[in-house]
Amino acid sequence: MTQPHSPASFATRAVHAGRDDLTELGVHVAPIDLSTTYPAADSAAEAMRMDEFAAGAQPAGSPIYARLHNPTVARFESALAELENAEASVAFASGMAAMTACLLAASQGNQKTHVVAVRPVYGGTDLLLNSGLLGTNVTWVDADKVAAAIQPDTGLVIVETPANPTLTELDLAQVAHACGDVPLLVDNTVATPVLQRPLEHGASIVLHSATKSLGGYGDVVGGIVACSETFARGLRSVRIATGGILHPLAGYMLLRGLATLPIRVRHASENAHELALRLQADERVAHVYYPGLNADRPGTNQMSGGGSLVSFETVDDAKDVVLGVNLITPAVSLGSVDTLIQHPASLTHHVVNSDDRAACGISDKLLRLSVGLEDVDDLWADLDQAL
Repeated sequence: MTQPHSPASFATRAVHAGRDDLTELGVHVAPIDLSTTYPAADSAAEAMRMDEFAAGAQPAGSPIYARLHNPTVARFESALAELENAEASVAFASGMAAMTACLLAASQGNQKTHVVAVRPVYGGTDLLLNSGLLGTNVTWVDADKVAAAIQPDTGLVIVETPANPTLTELDLAQVAHACGDVPLLVDNTVATPVLQRPLEHGASIVLHSATKSLGGYGDVVGGIVACSETFARGLRSVRIATGGILHPLAGYMLLRGLATLPIRVRHASENAHELALRLQADERVAHVYYPGLNADRPGTNQMSGGGSLVSFETVDDAKDVVLGVNLITPAVSLGSVDTLIQHPASLTHHVVNSDDRAACGISDKLLRLSVGLEDVDDLWADLDQAL
C-alpha cells in the first residue's frame, strides 16, 4: 500500500515518494535488497504468512522468498501508486508481464474471459489479446461502440490513450461511463502520470511499461499496474504463481527514474511540440500526429501537455528517413533521454494483421519519433537532412 498522499506538488512528490523513511533509516539513498531468501525459523508462523502472501496480501515481517515480496520493489510500487493517486501498485518484470497478469487477475475465479479493446494499442498487447494464450477472447471496437460490445462475461475493457503509435486520444470519462461496472484498463505509458492520471477520469486500472519514460534512460525493463488494493491482491497472487516479479535492481533504478520524471517529460514534450510544428510545415511530410496540434480533440482536459511522441507520414518512402538519420537513433522503445525513430509497420506493430494496422491508421509511410532531451535545433537538422 502507498503512504497517505502528500499535499505537495507532483514534482516534489516524484522526488520524495517511496523515500519517506530514509531519514529514519539513517541513509540518504534507498537501499537495494538483493536477497533471494530470508531467515524463517518459526515454521508455524511462516506457514500462516505464506497463506497471506498467496492471497495477495503483504504481511509485515520477513519476505520469506524473493518471489513473494521484495522491499526495494515495494518502494517503487509505493511511489508509483502515489503519483497515479492509486491505493496500490504492483510491479512486474516487463510491461507485457504486467498486461498478462491483468488479464489473468480479471478472470480469476469468475470466468470473465471476454475483453473489449480499442485499437490501436501497443503491438505486443494486440498480439497477446489475439493469441488466445490466456484463454481470453477479444472484441475489437471503436471507442463509441464499447458499451454495445460488453457481454456478461466481459472482465476488462482495454484502451491506450494517447495510443501508440498514432497518438489517437480517447475521452476517458466517456469510455469509463460506457464500461459500466466492467473495469477499464488504461495503458498510460505514453502520457505518464506527469501529463495524465486516468484514475481521476474514471479508469479502474492503469498500466505502464516502466521500461519507457518511468525508467527514462533505456537501461531497465519493467512493468507496473496502479489500481485498487483489491485488484492488487489478485495481481500479486498471479505474480507469485507465475514468477513475474520485478528484479530489485530494476526496482531501484525505476524509483530513481521517478525523481526526474517530471523534468524529463516536460522538456521532451516541449521539444516534441516544436518538432511537430516544423514537420507540419514541411512539404515532405504528408501528415503529423501530435496531441498538442489539435485543440479540439477528445479528452482535451485529461492531459497537461502533448507528450514526447510525434508520429508523421512522409510523402516519399518512410524507411529512407530511418536510414538517413545520424544523431537520432533508429530503434524501438520510447521515453528515453535520447531521441529514437522507428517504422511501426515493420517493428512494434508488425505483429498486427496488415488490414487491422491499416484500419487503425498505421500506414507504411508512418514513422514514430520518441523525442529526447537534445537541443531541438540539432534534432531538426538531423530530421531535415534525413527527409
